[in-house]
Amino acid sequence: MVINHGGALRKEYFASYMNLIINAMECSVQKARDITFQRLFRNNTKALGETSYKEFLFAYEELQQLKD
Repeated sequence: MVINHGGALRKEYFASYMNLIINAMECSVQKARDITFQRLFRNNTKALGETSYKEFLFAYEELQQLKD
């Protein structure tokens, strides 16, 4: 997936990305979160901006609730 560095990424983007990882790798939501954080944020909460990081956390929480 291509990232536009001009704006904040939305919760839906991160949810879709993590769902792709879950389906492709047959892994848990937590593992998908870790992979997404490493790949997109390079393990730095400020890499894509504060708003994008918050949206990422919202997407993770939503997926956690759906998978429980």
